Amino acid sequence: MKIAALQTVSATRVAANLDGAAALLAQAAAAGAELAVLPEYFCLMGQQDTDKLAVREGFGSGEVQDFLARQAKALGLWIVGGTLPLAAGDDAHVRNTSLAFSPKGECVARYDKIHLFKFDNGREQYDESRVIEAGRAPQSFVLDSRDGHAWKVGLTVCYDLRFPELYRALAADLLLAPSAFTYTTGQAHWELLLRARAVENLAYVCAPAQGGRHENGRRTWGHSMVVDPWGLVLAQREEDGAGLVVADISAERLAQVRKQLPALGHRVL
Repeated sequence: MKIAALQTVSATRVAANLDGAAALLAQAAAAGAELAVLPEYFCLMGQQDTDKLAVREGFGSGEVQDFLARQAKALGLWIVGGTLPLAAGDDAHVRNTSLAFSPKGECVARYDKIHLFKFDNGREQYDESRVIEAGRAPQSFVLDSRDGHAWKVGLTVCYDLRFPELYRALAADLLLAPSAFTYTTGQAHWELLLRARAVENLAYVCAPAQGGRHENGRRTWGHSMVVDPWGLVLAQREEDGAGLVVADISAERLAQVRKQLPALGHRVL
């Protein structure tokens, strides 16, 4: 199965970001991808965190959700919309939500980001909990590929990469990690964490990312990539800016690696 990790440099207007996403999704479909995954915050990187509040949607309908459903159906793609802001339990917060859509345009899974990023090195300060309400439960879905294989796909987002117990709980064949890593943390840990999660779980990892200098001044690391169960980087976008990487993932390769190193069956704790 061919999959695509899409990289964006999202701006401060939802409509412009959706136009850019549509172009990338069309490229992924033209390249033969069956699954295309957009990065975290693909629909908005506001001037400030609270800008998410103005564009939040109720689960089930809204401009961004309608866009994802329409694109999936029109292109015949499985699409995972990295994250978009959905209504939370109060008016001061949103859920940072990843939604999966089938080629029929149906939403088949919802994951609300569990782990909320906080970082302060004296020069950069981030605290997602100021505006985002954390999710509580792991989520996955089954993707039936054109060759007849059923893939268990685990949903995670960005900062989740630092919490390996979530990935163990998912017990998936393909792990998705749409992200918006800062340049600082991405340069230090992005590839290391992605390859570790792939190796630990003997699973493929697809990691689309924000990558470049945004209108709000934030710089994201990018380097969207796909990693195989042995930790090999199958595809990686080396430069900043919008684009995509496409890679083939194989059920046979997955089974081979898990058979030759049956570590998942050796767990004690």
